[in-house]
Amino acid sequence: MTTLERNPATTGVRRPGNGSDPGPGPDRGHRHAYWAVVDCWNITRRTLTHYQRQPAAILWQLGFPILSLLLYGYVFGSAMMVPGGGDYREFLMPGMFAMTMAMGFMNTAVAVVTDASKGVVDRFRSMPMVPSAFASGRGAADLVVSAAELTILAVTALLIGWRADGGLMGALGAFGLLLLLRFSLIWVGVWLGLLVPTPEAAGGLYAVAFPLTMISSTFVSPSLMPDWLGFVAAWNPISSTATATRELFGNPVAGGGTWVEEHAVLMAVVWPLVITLVFLPLAVRRFQRLSR
Repeated sequence: MTTLERNPATTGVRRPGNGSDPGPGPDRGHRHAYWAVVDCWNITRRTLTHYQRQPAAILWQLGFPILSLLLYGYVFGSAMMVPGGGDYREFLMPGMFAMTMAMGFMNTAVAVVTDASKGVVDRFRSMPMVPSAFASGRGAADLVVSAAELTILAVTALLIGWRADGGLMGALGAFGLLLLLRFSLIWVGVWLGLLVPTPEAAGGLYAVAFPLTMISSTFVSPSLMPDWLGFVAAWNPISSTATATRELFGNPVAGGGTWVEEHAVLMAVVWPLVITLVFLPLAVRRFQRLSR
C-alpha cells in the first residue's frame, strides 16, 4: 500500500512518485475529509496542551464563573425578586450558566489574536493544512474547556442549594442547549481574534460583550425592564437559552408572554444555528485572507 502525502497546492493528497494531482472525484473527497479530521485533531491537541502547560490561564477561566455565581447569588440575590414568585437563586442559576457560555467567546478571541501576534497563525497558513482546520480545531478545544467550566459551575450551584427539578432528560437537554450556544459563539471569537490587531484590542471587546449579557434575562425578567429595553432583552439569543434552560431544569421562568419567550426552546436551537452559519464561514475566510 502506498503512503498518501499532502499536496500543498491543493491541500489534498497525492501519491508519491507520480507527482500528479488525484483530480476531482469521490477518492479525492475522502482524502480531503481524512486530512480535515487529522488537522482538526492536531490543532485541538495543540490548544489543550497549551492549557496544560499554562494552568494559570485555565484556572482563571474556570474560577471566574464561580466567583460571579457567588457574587450575584449572595450579594445581590437578597434584593432581587422573581415575577410570579419563586426563589431567586433558582431563577439565577440557569442565567449564570448561559452568561458563562456566552462570555467564553472572549477567551477564544484573546487566545486567537495572541497566536496571530506571535506568528503562530502565519505558521499554520504556511503549512499544507486544510483551511477550515484552524477554526474547527480551536472550536473543538474550546468546547472541551467549556464543558469543564459548565460541569464545575453546576457542581458549585448544587453545593449552594440549586436543584434541577425537571428530571434527568430535561437537565441533559438544558446542558446541551448551553453547549450549543457556546459552540456557535466560538466562531464569533475566532473571527474577532483574526480581525483585531492586538491582544489588548481583543480585551477591549469586553466593553461590548458585557452589556450584551446584561441586557438579557440572565439576572431579571425582561418584563421588569422598560418596554423598549425588555423587547431587546427578550430577543437576545442569550435570553432564549436562559429561558429554555429554566424550563428544562424546572426552575422559575418568569416570562413576559412574548412569542420569543413562549418558544424559547425552539429559539435556543435556531439562534445558535444562525450564528454558526454566519460566523463559521467568516472565520475560515478571514483565516484564508490573512497576509503572509
